[in-house]
Amino acid sequence: MFSHIHPDNYQKQLVDKEEQIKALFEEFSLPTTEVFESNPLNYRLRAEFRVWHEGDDLNYIMFNSETKEKFTVTQFPAASEIINQAMPAITTFIKSNTVLRQKLFQVDFLSTLSGELLVSMLYHKQLDDEWQAQAKLLKEHLQQIAPTDIIGRARKQKVILDKDFVTETLTVQGKEYRYQQIENSFTQPNGIVNQHMLSWAKTATQGRGGDLIELYCGNGNFSLALADNFERVLGTEISKTSVNSAQLNIEMNKIDNVDIVRMSSEEFTQAMNGERTFRRLEGFDLTSYQFDTVLVDPPRAGLDPDSVELARRFDMIVYISCNPETLKTNLQALTTTHSIEQFALFDQFPYTHHVECGVILKRK
Repeated sequence: MFSHIHPDNYQKQLVDKEEQIKALFEEFSLPTTEVFESNPLNYRLRAEFRVWHEGDDLNYIMFNSETKEKFTVTQFPAASEIINQAMPAITTFIKSNTVLRQKLFQVDFLSTLSGELLVSMLYHKQLDDEWQAQAKLLKEHLQQIAPTDIIGRARKQKVILDKDFVTETLTVQGKEYRYQQIENSFTQPNGIVNQHMLSWAKTATQGRGGDLIELYCGNGNFSLALADNFERVLGTEISKTSVNSAQLNIEMNKIDNVDIVRMSSEEFTQAMNGERTFRRLEGFDLTSYQFDTVLVDPPRAGLDPDSVELARRFDMIVYISCNPETLKTNLQALTTTHSIEQFALFDQFPYTHHVECGVILKRK
């Protein structure tokens, strides 16, 4: 099933993506595309597997997205080395442990470049003190692989041993940034490529000055790394969990010119237009900001029309896209007022048709 995930196939699939992007954006006369490669193996820091039981035996399984056929997974070459070491260690341990094995239907892994691991075990049963005692033994067993925490999940129940997050360390232009990454919240799956994206965006905005507004800021991934280039940074994010992480990350990295507010891009547009007042913006005088750069990293749906109009207000737009199709649509609108200065391809998802792109636009 994973025979295509092999270093021998890496360069060809990357060239295919370059050609795909070149054809898709042909109408824009793009500048030379910068291409940032992934590691050909062990690049994914996250993975999740269903669990299949046969008697006292159990295995990880995945499903073919086209045929829906299930197949057993013993190793996953796309996942980090830590995840690949933990996978058999967990199944071997729990095969002989009825408490941990019974009613387990999924295992999720979150690892980091800094060498931490978080394992979430999902059950069709309530988790009691005995489960917690046995999970502690599994946690101790996994420490020989990496510093590990375990979460047990069941209907309306979450048991944490001992924390529900990892702390990632990313290096951007020689400077280290630490990020809290919480279970079940969005993080970039390919850590090496994420570092490339951050460095690219930081280089592109070097010497920019003024203030930066970031929409969809998540846990502060870009806001923190780009803070050195701006007087002040204001990030907006709708997820309460991500906002809390972003605020903790600001403190952890001792950054004093970044603020985060919990609101959607649509709400922020309304606030900027003076159409609505928000209690969440108390203490923020938007008129005191000298925003001339905006960074957007929207979901696959891209920017909605109001957010496109908001982005066009700023002299410089940094657009990170996980969906080239919606990026193309947005660029058709944005290039009426801005020109494309830089274009980058980040191979965030090797051996798939998914492509991450970065675009720098400046007012004409």
